[in-house]
Parts: sequence; structure tokens; C-alpha cells
Amino acid sequence: MKTTRFIAHAAVIAAVYAALTMLIAPLSYGPVQIRFSEALTILPAFTPAAIPGLFIGCLVANMYTGNIIDIVFGSLTTLVAAFLSFKLRKKQWLVPLPPVLLNAWVVGYYLTLQFGGLTWMNMLTVGAGQLIACYVIPIYFIINYQKYQEKINPYVQYQRRGQ
Repeated sequence: MKTTRFIAHAAVIAAVYAALTMLIAPLSYGPVQIRFSEALTILPAFTPAAIPGLFIGCLVANMYTGNIIDIVFGSLTTLVAAFLSFKLRKKQWLVPLPPVLLNAWVVGYYLTLQFGGLTWMNMLTVGAGQLIACYVIPIYFIINYQKYQEKINPYVQYQRRGQ
């Protein structure tokens, strides 16, 4: 039962990651990119099933381009970043950091080999996109979710007032 649930969680995460990436394809690929699906990289803090899920989702999304370097190195980078995020799960603000740093470094480097340009500039643009996807987007949804909860749940309002 536990294995079935693990596989199901990983499969759903993979499907959502791949679908989000391909749905917003123009922004998801290239030297200047914001993969909104990278917001899912916080999931290893909640379930280890996110590690293979993110890897497989990234692998499928990268197959969309047909770029073998992106398929291999981009997907492996996501796998390592997801594992490191899982290890940092007790330090919530650090969970998204491995995907930001590793993708900036690895993807920025191989984008320079493929498209040219300055390595540091490619690393900076990929890193900036990762910061937006991994920190800004999840924080936005968390804040809005809390506001939504306060509107629909009077108990949450009661607790916030400290009564």
C-alpha cells in the first residue's frame, strides 16, 4: 500500500511538472527562462515521492525540446536538487535553494556552450528565473491561501485575533 501511494504521488508530481513546463513552453526553455513548474521543487519538504516525481517530470518536459544535453544534464540537476531539498526539509527557507543554485550553475553553463554568450550572464538569468519560480511564486500562493482561509473559516479568524 505504501509503495503504491509513493508511486502515485511521484506520478502526479511528474505529470504536473511536465504539463506546466510544456504549457508555458516559450518561458520554460532557453537562456532566459522562468519555469513556473519549478515552484514544485518545494515538494520534497513534504514527501520523498517528489524526488523521482520532479526528476521524471523534468525528463519528460526536457524531451519536448529534443535537446539531449538538456534532457540528460537538466534532468540530473533536478534529481540532485530535489534530493538536497529533501535533506533540507527541516530548514524551510533553504528547501528551494538547491534548485536555484544548481540550475543556475549547471543549466547556465551548458546554455553558454549551446547558445554562446557570457557564462556568468547565463547563470544569472537562469538563477533569477529560478528565484522567481522557487521562492516568489510559492510565497505568493501561501499568502493568498492564508487570506482565503481567513475569509472562509471563522475559526482561523478567531485564532488570529488571539482570543
